[in-house]
Amino acid sequence: MTERYVGQRITRNEDPRLLTGQALFVDDMDIPGMLHAAFLRSDYAHARINSIDVSAARKRPGVVAVYTAEDLGDYWRPGPLLVPAPHSVENVIFNQRTQVPLVKDKAKYVGEAIAVVFAVSRYVAEDALEDIWVDYEPLAPVVDIERALDSDAPLIHEGLDSNLCAHLAQEKGDYEAACREADLVISRRIAIDRGAAAAMENRGLVANWDDKSQQLTLWDTTQAPIPVRNGLAGMLGLSEHQVRVIAPFVGGGFGPKIMMFLPEEVLLPWASMKLKRPIKWIEDRQENFYATTQERGQVHQAEMALTSDGRILGIKDVFVHDTGAYDPYGMTLPLNTQSHAMGAYDVPNYLTDAKVVFTNKMIVTPVRGAGRPQGIFVAERLLDLAARKLGIDRIEIRKRNFISPDDFPHNHKIIDQAFSPLVLDSGNYRLALEQAAERIGWQEFIGEEQPRLVAEGKHVGIGIASFIETTGIGPYEGARITVEASGKISVATGVGTQGQGHFTSFAQIVADQLGVSVRDVHLVTGDTAAFHWGTGTFASRGAVVAANAIYAAAKTVRAKIFDLASKTLETPKEKLELVDGHVRVADIPDQAITLGELAVLANPMRGAVEPGSEPGLEATDYFGPRYGATASGTHAMILEVDSDTMMVEIKRYVAVEDCGTVLNPLIVDGQIHGGVALGIANSYYEKLVFDEAGQLLNASLADYLIPSALEIPRIEIGHEETLSPLNPLGTKGAGEAGTIPVPALFAQALEDALADYDLEILEMPLSPNRLFELMQEARMERGDA
Repeated sequence: MTERYVGQRITRNEDPRLLTGQALFVDDMDIPGMLHAAFLRSDYAHARINSIDVSAARKRPGVVAVYTAEDLGDYWRPGPLLVPAPHSVENVIFNQRTQVPLVKDKAKYVGEAIAVVFAVSRYVAEDALEDIWVDYEPLAPVVDIERALDSDAPLIHEGLDSNLCAHLAQEKGDYEAACREADLVISRRIAIDRGAAAAMENRGLVANWDDKSQQLTLWDTTQAPIPVRNGLAGMLGLSEHQVRVIAPFVGGGFGPKIMMFLPEEVLLPWASMKLKRPIKWIEDRQENFYATTQERGQVHQAEMALTSDGRILGIKDVFVHDTGAYDPYGMTLPLNTQSHAMGAYDVPNYLTDAKVVFTNKMIVTPVRGAGRPQGIFVAERLLDLAARKLGIDRIEIRKRNFISPDDFPHNHKIIDQAFSPLVLDSGNYRLALEQAAERIGWQEFIGEEQPRLVAEGKHVGIGIASFIETTGIGPYEGARITVEASGKISVATGVGTQGQGHFTSFAQIVADQLGVSVRDVHLVTGDTAAFHWGTGTFASRGAVVAANAIYAAAKTVRAKIFDLASKTLETPKEKLELVDGHVRVADIPDQAITLGELAVLANPMRGAVEPGSEPGLEATDYFGPRYGATASGTHAMILEVDSDTMMVEIKRYVAVEDCGTVLNPLIVDGQIHGGVALGIANSYYEKLVFDEAGQLLNASLADYLIPSALEIPRIEIGHEETLSPLNPLGTKGAGEAGTIPVPALFAQALEDALADYDLEILEMPLSPNRLFELMQEARMERGDA
């Protein structure tokens, strides 16, 4: 009997290639005659460019070309707006200002590209950058997001009256009336700062224009190969069929690689066509800190109104969001924050007001979590403070406010990134909370272990935090599935892969439908020549949108197999079964035919066929959801703080996730591990530090602290499976869930460990130094020496 694969811990199909060095990455491309690119980047956060002299660089041996904005002619234009302003809310303000290929008049952040050199090697290209002379006129920068809208703030974009990028207010119910009825109103300022995605593989591109075939091929570390193809074709005046974009194996995406048409991606294809040479650019690690998009910077003035028994009457969240120097991603991130600041709770009254501001920093686009961690941090922190004030257990106050399982689908009535009201499709939040509490040993720790350890002079704390995550947004993805003459199965889909295990999870779906081994399913992702339609890998949508497209195509192929096998075996379809790559008569196993033999019969080389018949055992299908499926979960941790060094050790970590149907627990657990690691990094390690001049002070891995295996604890994972009613597989996404609740959880556990200091943790990320400062402030407030 054929093994059933969906739901099993199947080892990954792609791992042998990755572990033996046989997987193709962009930097593996080496084409004869290939040139190498290097970019001259602005030394200033804000500076007018009076002149650029590239004459010396052009004379350097080995340099083939040097271009500035003036050399681009009509090709120079601002990039496209990737996400427009929401059309479904009245009185939205949005000032579109997108990035440019090369600076023409004024640099707006440190690292903005000013000129590009193409040379026979990267070494020569880098040396030639030193030959370029730029006459800068430094201008005062805008760095502090809370000062960006001051009347005397320097203006970043001429043509605007201020540095306001966007403004969007949303409301449901009547928050002010809720406050009047409330027994308690908690009000706090909450600040969350920037971090980098810091993928293992930086961005990279190889562009090759073939003048004879009139074909452009681009190997790109992108999360969205099909939109990149479409956009470049339009920019370059080519047919989409003349442009092939290949996203091979990519060493981590985490959001910034969904950002399209940064200078490198725009200029390399153009230059390859102009110079008629292949060109490579691989971002170095320091360059990654300046040239790749970042996220998280927000400052909130938030309130929560509650009754004396801890029931939430309303939340108010007024915040400023930093979009950096440009806004190609529209309002995606603040919308995600607005729609998640109610958390997993039934909040009848909600008022949210977001102002998005331009600053002289790198562009902000999604990083794993994409605005959701900030919203969850607001909801969870306010609820924790309310629990402390009201003397209610942290678990109990959550139970009293969870959306009931009977209330799904639940309309939050606040639009999210899909520009429609966020509807939570399904969930049972209490079960995840209770499982997490049981796994972490909540009652035993609070009642026995913590008092014992505190008596020994140790600072230990426990925390628990719940969250939701919107996943699986549209518009659609597609797939083509073919049974080959060998009997093996070929699958092509438009999404790219950056380590999510698509080659295995998607193969499991196909293998179950077609009765083959998961090892006999060959998947092609991220190649526009193999599949022409799709959107990309982002927003935890692969297992929802792409997987259900694959499921639909597989079911169609399954039906075609049974149709042809029924005729060939002269047996009714209902008496046939698919087992181990064969179609056989259920009660006569020896009467069978292989899938390979059927594939040959389905593609006759001679003779007549029935009118309307289609050749091959093949099908193409698409899936697009009505709205996104909402994942959820609860995380818990126990940590210890060394009060002398302020170093924090996480002793135990539990994550309970509900991502609907779990396609492959091994892969989902891996996704959660990675997400939690980034969440811990966003809590205590990774913070981009800018000075008043807009200079990044820690642009190296020596100073930007990425946690290692020594800092990341063993993560114990549990699952709840509340199936989504929005798709046939019942799946929800899981790619970002591990990250989203961690800062709120870390803050709560830290407060518990340092309860004798009466700390309130209202900012992220922290550091040992910043924690020491907060403790000193707490000592002074209570009058300690």
